[in-house]
Amino acid sequence: MDILAEKLDARLSQWNPETAAEARERITEVIELADHDVLDLARSRGVEQEVLDLLDEASAR
Repeated sequence: MDILAEKLDARLSQWNPETAAEARERITEVIELADHDVLDLARSRGVEQEVLDLLDEASAR
């Protein structure tokens, strides 16, 4: 088994059920994107949050 899969398997059993469920959901989304070869089209959450923060700052002025 791949080291990443082993690490994920170990963590899923350690995390609280809500965190494990959220991780499973997000990982499933990434797998689906990879299956369709569109990972490069998916926006990262970090970049999305940066844009939202900039919009909030601009509207506060």
